[in-house]
Amino acid sequence: MVIWHKKDLTLKDFEGLGKHTMGDHIGIRFSELGENYLKATMPVDERTKQPYGLLHGGASVALAETLGSVASALVIDTENFICVGQEINANHIRGVKGGLVTGITHPIHLGSSSHVWEIKIYDEAEKLVCISRLTVAILKKR
Repeated sequence: MVIWHKKDLTLKDFEGLGKHTMGDHIGIRFSELGENYLKATMPVDERTKQPYGLLHGGASVALAETLGSVASALVIDTENFICVGQEINANHIRGVKGGLVTGITHPIHLGSSSHVWEIKIYDEAEKLVCISRLTVAILKKR
């Protein structure tokens, strides 16, 4: 079942989305859109590493929040509603020294006033790097 508000949504609709934002700065790129999931990639490089040369946990959280927040915005009627992050948590499972990581988000709950998203981030060997949960508030536009 397609969960997106715009039923004919494609990755083409994402062109220019997030330009001049943190996601753009750290190299987040949307890569796949399914009926009920969204994927994006992020490089593990000088923008996203911590001093030990590993993927920074904050960069993983930025990828997770970007995926969940954008997915929420794609579910709601943005003419009448906005969505804002309320809470995020993350468990960092393994370190990554380079390459690309891929995040995928699926909804856990899509209510009228809140959404909850699970975001899993994998390395290029498809090993789990981080698992996160994001709660998003859905607010009526003023």
